[in-house]
Amino acid sequence: MYFTGFADEAAHALADQIAVTKELGWTNIESRKIDGTMIHDLSDEAFDRVCGQLAGSGVAINCFGSAIANWGTQIDQPFATTLDQTKRAIPRMQRLGTKLVRIMSFAVRKGADGRALDDQMEDERFRRLRELHAMFTGAGLLPVHENCMNFGGMGWTYTRKMLDHVPGLKLVFDTGNPTHSDDFSVLARADGSRPKQSSWEFYRNIREQIAYVHIKDGKVGADGKHVHTWPGEGDGDVRRVLVDLFSRGYDGGISIEPHIATVFHDPAVTGTEAKMRASYLEYGRRTIRLVGEAKAQVSAARG
Repeated sequence: MYFTGFADEAAHALADQIAVTKELGWTNIESRKIDGTMIHDLSDEAFDRVCGQLAGSGVAINCFGSAIANWGTQIDQPFATTLDQTKRAIPRMQRLGTKLVRIMSFAVRKGADGRALDDQMEDERFRRLRELHAMFTGAGLLPVHENCMNFGGMGWTYTRKMLDHVPGLKLVFDTGNPTHSDDFSVLARADGSRPKQSSWEFYRNIREQIAYVHIKDGKVGADGKHVHTWPGEGDGDVRRVLVDLFSRGYDGGISIEPHIATVFHDPAVTGTEAKMRASYLEYGRRTIRLVGEAKAQVSAARG
C-alpha cells in the first residue's frame, strides 16, 4: 500500500507539489493540474519541464487524475475531444512510467429544469467507454472509473450496469462523493428530490472491482448545505471502508483529495497557497493515522 494525493490542492507549481509530498514522507502524486493546466493538456514544452523536475526528485506520478470523460463533458458532444485527450495522455503516462489514469462516464444528462433525464444515452456511453478502455489497456495502462458527477456516480446500480457493459473496467472508489450525490438507485420523493447516497452501500456493492481509492469526506449540515470535512468526520464511512479494504487484503494506493481549502470544480472554494499547503498536510497526516488505526483494527481482529 502507498499514499498519494491530488497535490494541486496543496500548491499550483510542481516544485511546491513535490515539496509538500516529500514533507508528508510520500513518494507519489496523483497529478491533475500543474500551474493551472491539466497534465494531459500541457504544451509539449511544459510537459518536458515537468519530466525534468520529477527526474531525481524522489517523487513520481502514480496516476493521471485526468478530465477524460468527466462531468464537464456531455455525452451528446463529439467524441473527438475525448479521444484527443486520451491520445495525449497515453504517451505522457508511458514516458513517466505512470500506470493509472482516472476516467469518468460523461456528465449526467439533465433537462431545462435541472433534473436528470430518463434517457441517459447509455449505449453510446458504454460504447465510448469500451473504446477508451481498449486504448489504455492496449498501451499497458489501467483506466479506473471514479464515482463522481457522472453516469456511474448516479448510484451503485449505475456503476454495476456500466461494469456489465464495459468488461474489465476497474474502479477508483471515492469515499466522499456519495455524501453530496443524489441517489438515483431509489425512487424520487414526491417533490422530485432524492436522498443522498450511502458511501458504505455504494462501496460494498462494487468493492470487488476497486483498484484504487480516493479519500474524501463530507456531510450535509442542518442548513441543507453540503460541506467537506476532515477524513473520518463526515458521512463517507471512511473508517469502515478502510477496515473492510484491509481485511480483504487491499494493497493499492490511498489518494487524498481534501477539498478543504480548494475544490477543483468549484472556483468559489479557494484559499491562499499557505492555507492550501497547511490543509493538505493536515489532511495527509490525519489520513495516515486513520490508515494506521484501520490496519491495527484488522490485525487485532485476526488475533
